[in-house]
Amino acid sequence: SSRTDVRYLRGRSRTTGVAEGGAMITLLSDPVVAAVPVHECGEPLVALDGVPTIGAVRVRQGLADRLVAAAELLPPGILLKVVEGHRSPTDQRRIIERYRAELRVSSPGLDADEVVRLSSRFVAPLEVAPHVAGAAVDLTLVDLCGDELDLGTRIDETPEQSGGRCYFAAPDVSADARAHRDLLAGVLESVGLVNYPTEWWHWSYGDRYWALATGLDAAIYGPVEAPVEVLA
Repeated sequence: SSRTDVRYLRGRSRTTGVAEGGAMITLLSDPVVAAVPVHECGEPLVALDGVPTIGAVRVRQGLADRLVAAAELLPPGILLKVVEGHRSPTDQRRIIERYRAELRVSSPGLDADEVVRLSSRFVAPLEVAPHVAGAAVDLTLVDLCGDELDLGTRIDETPEQSGGRCYFAAPDVSADARAHRDLLAGVLESVGLVNYPTEWWHWSYGDRYWALATGLDAAIYGPVEAPVEVLA
C-alpha cells in the first residue's frame, strides 16, 4: 500500500497494536499517540457547509476547508456525506463505556488493559480523541439521490459486528467496496487527512494521530468545547 498513514504507523509499537495482514497498526491507545504534544492553534469550531451532512456537524475551520476541497475532487455523481464531526467529552465517554461493556460480555477473560487496547480499535480514549478536538469526521460516499455507496460495512460497525471488514485494508470486501474506499482515500489524503486504519470511515486532520501519521512534531488541535447555543 502507498497510503502514508498506514505505512507510517505500522511497526511503531508492538505492545498496543493490532495485526493487519501480518503488519501492526498503532492504535489510539498506544502511548506514542498520547506522547505527541499539542500546540493549539486556536481555530474555531465551525458548522460544516458545502458538504452533505446528517444533522448539524461542527469541525475545526481547517478541516472544514479541506473537506470542501476533497468533495470537489470526486467524480460527477458522487458526493461525500459526513455523519459526525465534533463530539463532546460526555458523548465520547458514553461510547467508550458502552463498547467496553460489550467487550467484557463477549470476551469475559480480558483484563482491564486489554479491554482498553481493544476498545481503541473502535473508539479513542478520551484524552487523545480526535472527535473531541473537532479534528475528525466519520463519513461515506453517496450518489446524487443520497443513497450510500457500497463501502463494505455500515459506518460504526465494530470489528466484531463486521468480522473485521471495518478495517480500511480488509481483504474480504467486494470489488466495488474496495474501489470506493480507494476513491475516498484518494481525495481525502490529497487534501491532508489521514485515516484511522481500523475504521474506513474515520478521517482526521490536526490531531495527535494525524501528527504521528504524517511525521510532524505536534498536533495543532486539542480538546475543544462546542459553543453553547442560546435559543431566542
